[in-house]
Amino acid sequence: MEVANSLTGQKGIVKNFINGGANFCQSGVNLAPFLQAVARYIVDQRKALIMLLSARNIQKTYVTADGPFAVLRGVDLMLEAGETLALTGESGSGKSTLLHVIGGLDVVDTGTVMIDGADITAMDDAARAKMRRGVVGVIFQQFNLIPSLTVAANIAFQARLSGTFDAAWVAALVDRLGLGAQMAKYPEQLSGGQQQRVAIARTLAPRPRLVLADEPTGNLDEDTAASVMQVMRDLVAETGAGLLMVTHSTALASQLDRRVLLRAGQIA
Repeated sequence: MEVANSLTGQKGIVKNFINGGANFCQSGVNLAPFLQAVARYIVDQRKALIMLLSARNIQKTYVTADGPFAVLRGVDLMLEAGETLALTGESGSGKSTLLHVIGGLDVVDTGTVMIDGADITAMDDAARAKMRRGVVGVIFQQFNLIPSLTVAANIAFQARLSGTFDAAWVAALVDRLGLGAQMAKYPEQLSGGQQQRVAIARTLAPRPRLVLADEPTGNLDEDTAASVMQVMRDLVAETGAGLLMVTHSTALASQLDRRVLLRAGQIA
């Protein structure tokens, strides 16, 4: 509804500009260049509104012992619903920082991040946390499982918090990730690869609109990594979600729809 109202309002603005421009043109004033610029602006704004993810002019600087360090320097990034995107670059290029900013885990110095029509840069901590429980799912390099909960409870945790728990969907995830025999165990009883698969299942359980993955297969063997990637791509295909994945793997990046290179805090 918010997007629809915004688009309707923009159409009205364009109409008013065009009508006004026609009146001025009748009096001999050439407003064509101005009106063309306005039209281009409106097109860009409409495109941003219908995108699942639209990050504009993202800048982030940290204060270090050696002085200010600009990690992100005017990054623009867009992702459509149902699209998969690999974010690549050398260590220290700002990939994880950009992922954290988009996921609302960190705040920008300047710029805006729109997710599914909502401006997360205008949200407070509580609103961003609520968004991560359902709309945005984050798969971390570290597993971040709750030691006192079983595998079954860990997988269901986020979906139950967001009120989106679907037993059939969770059962399908468990089966596709090969976790059926591990459900009654605790995280400390699992291998690193098994813990990573549990973390992935927990993130996908609420059916998020946007999945952010930071090296999600880094602790998995080649066969399991391929299986996990297939599950995440299936989620995108089945639900229309978007996937933004940080990876150093050329092989994994080649499986996604697009690849973007981040170099020294800027899109190369």
